[in-house]
Amino acid sequence: MKYAGEASREQAVGPTAASVLPAFDQGEAEGHRGTRNRVARSILDHGPSTAADLAERLALTPAAVRRHLDALVAEGIVEPREKRVYGSRSRGRPAKLFALTDCGRDAFYQAYDELAVDALRWIAESAGGGEKGEAAVAAFARARIAAQAERYRATVEAAAPEERTQALARALTEDGYAATTRGAPAIAGRAQRLAGEQLCQHHCPVAHVAERFPQLCEAEAEVFSRLLGTHVQRLATIAHGDGVCTTFVPQTLPQANPASARTSGRNPA
Repeated sequence: MKYAGEASREQAVGPTAASVLPAFDQGEAEGHRGTRNRVARSILDHGPSTAADLAERLALTPAAVRRHLDALVAEGIVEPREKRVYGSRSRGRPAKLFALTDCGRDAFYQAYDELAVDALRWIAESAGGGEKGEAAVAAFARARIAAQAERYRATVEAAAPEERTQALARALTEDGYAATTRGAPAIAGRAQRLAGEQLCQHHCPVAHVAERFPQLCEAEAEVFSRLLGTHVQRLATIAHGDGVCTTFVPQTLPQANPASARTSGRNPA
């Protein structure tokens, strides 16, 4: 988790036993940033907390904790909530609770990749392993990416034929793939010259899982082909160690008409 640059270190006002709490990232610099990590970690460990609760647990002044909470709220890591009051309510406003947002939880260790790998391995083993297992994983991959592709279909089909690859790239970008397109050189020496575009995905949310189960990449390429109405060729994938997932999308260019060339008095090329 990366935070904005900080100034001087906060002074603790009591025992430093609270410093044993693990930080967001072991490599983070000390000082304000490290203290801010401890504040977020304390909320993770103990649930929604007031500034006073955090100050007591971390041996900091309430004012120092509030400064860190303000910064964490601004960054979308925590959010304030109204504290529920049971029974008779005392005068004055109840203290606010601060809870982690989904973004804040994502900053801590997650096991989604391991869960996905275990699930796909179970699918393969349940199907009998070997070729049957691989086929079962491929069927799952096709079903998954087909459902995802339905969200893209209207966008792609609404675009002009020559702009559909760019439309697909925009749809992929909205899903976190950071996709772009670029022109690809023509391939010489064929009856019909081929040129086209390269669809580049600079991020893959499932790269670690696809490294173990390439059926995910294969199913994605199949769906690209159906959406774009042409055979596509996968040139590189992040899952295989390449920097970018690159897919070649060909465009057939019409060959010169020999009959027309003879009519003009020139020999055909």
